[in-house]
Amino acid sequence: MSAAASANIDKRIETLGDWRGETLARVRKLIHDADPEIVEEWKWRGVPVWEHDGIVCTGETYKQVVKLTFARGAALPDAKKLFNASLDGNVRRAIDIPEGGKLNEAAFKALIRAAVAANKEALAERAAKKKKR
Repeated sequence: MSAAASANIDKRIETLGDWRGETLARVRKLIHDADPEIVEEWKWRGVPVWEHDGIVCTGETYKQVVKLTFARGAALPDAKKLFNASLDGNVRRAIDIPEGGKLNEAAFKALIRAAVAANKEALAERAAKKKKR
């Protein structure tokens, strides 16, 4: 885990000081619970990013929502229909959590684990293609 990135995420949560910070802190904990090997990064001038063999998801904060964008979301199973934003994209999918919004924590953790598995699979496929050359 990048100590600087984690410190920046801590600072963002503290600076927000409202429901958005609380929501970001809660989903951050769920992400780490789902995958203890996840790595925190700080990209694009202030976006928390969680990675494991590639980007799993980002955690953006807006006035009305905390947005969790999954890099390979369109390819992930979403039986509990957590994805509620960016549904028309070919690759990404997002979960918008408004103030007071509830999140099915078990389904969210399953989504994190599925995203990590998808990243590992894509990494293995890229390695296999390189080997064939």
